[in-house]
Amino acid sequence: MNLNHYQLKSKKTALYPNVGNNPIYPTLGLAGEAGEVADKVKKILRDNNGVFDSLAKEAIKLELGDVLWYIAQLSTELGFELEDVAQANLDKLTKRASEGKLTGSGDNR
Repeated sequence: MNLNHYQLKSKKTALYPNVGNNPIYPTLGLAGEAGEVADKVKKILRDNNGVFDSLAKEAIKLELGDVLWYIAQLSTELGFELEDVAQANLDKLTKRASEGKLTGSGDNR
């Protein structure tokens, strides 16, 4: 499956206020789901001595799917195709790598 296909299919399950004119809802959902991923990892560190067994990995995979869903909806709300978002990110990272600026901080490295 390609990213744009996922984006189109996932849009059919978008049931939130003012779909198509509401970037705030998927932004907040994205932050919440990313927090759930982090919470799962935290509990693996606390309860499983940092061992990512198959059950833990599967639970994280499901949460990552939720993160992807919200990224797709936010992209749609802003008029972006996921393939373009992904390509823009790779272009940015490739440029930083060629300039030796993958490490450090700041958006305009």
